Amino acid sequence: MSARIIFLNLCLAMLCASQAKAQIIVSDGTKIQNDTIGEAQLLVQYETRCIINPEKPENVTEETMMLEVGKNLSKFYSYTKYVCDSVLAVDFANKASQETINEHLKQYGQSKLGERTFKGYPSGKVTTLDEVAGMTRLRCEEAEEHPQWKILAENDSVLSYLCSKAECQFKGRTWTAWFTAEIPVSEGPWKLCGLPGLILKAEDSEGHYSFTAAGMEQCHTYRPILFDGKKHEPMNRKAYNKVHERYYADPVGFITGSMPNVTVTIKDEHGNATKNPKNVPYNPLER
Repeated sequence: MSARIIFLNLCLAMLCASQAKAQIIVSDGTKIQNDTIGEAQLLVQYETRCIINPEKPENVTEETMMLEVGKNLSKFYSYTKYVCDSVLAVDFANKASQETINEHLKQYGQSKLGERTFKGYPSGKVTTLDEVAGMTRLRCEEAEEHPQWKILAENDSVLSYLCSKAECQFKGRTWTAWFTAEIPVSEGPWKLCGLPGLILKAEDSEGHYSFTAAGMEQCHTYRPILFDGKKHEPMNRKAYNKVHERYYADPVGFITGSMPNVTVTIKDEHGNATKNPKNVPYNPLER
């Protein structure tokens, strides 16, 4: 592992409302390999809203997520993470200074919804990738499941497309979705799919998560769908959830316990040292 010290904003402010924006200093130099697993035919942009702490519903996190739809597979990911990772990769390749790296992290931000969801990859499965604390890389492969939708008579319009309403219970939440038969692609954000048309809008019954399509385009030039999880640690859903629970219970303890030689420093937005957060809010999309 490289001795290079990089500043990774782990969004502890988002996780713990009582904390100011925090930075954690960790060591990392891992090179991530991207493998081409398909070709995107359709690209959909979703404006995503989530409430990380249900006790403070006024604190809404917003993120732009992208859906790449290929033949028999799809990839759903944070556009913020994609841009930030791409910029940092160039910085490391060019041996950029710590000041430059910090400035780029500040400029491009850190993803608050860093999970990547691959439906249909490998065939018949769904693969979820995530990085906890920016260094513990996880891969969870599960059998592909389609929600059992109930299609209702109501109609609406999203992006000028006529949409029909559907409801289901899936992965611990009750979902309402709006899909359009004008785009006969049985896809949608995250793991939501299985309707006779593309899902353009979806929201859970508690109002904790919502996805609204803000734009889309047909891919007329070659656009590979990339998978970067070959070296991520494989684990089942129970173990995957457990890792996240451990992190949210004690983020700093998680980091120092996993990598005892790593230096951890937490500061507020003014550069002042602040105490380590414990039991930060945890409201996962899937539960």
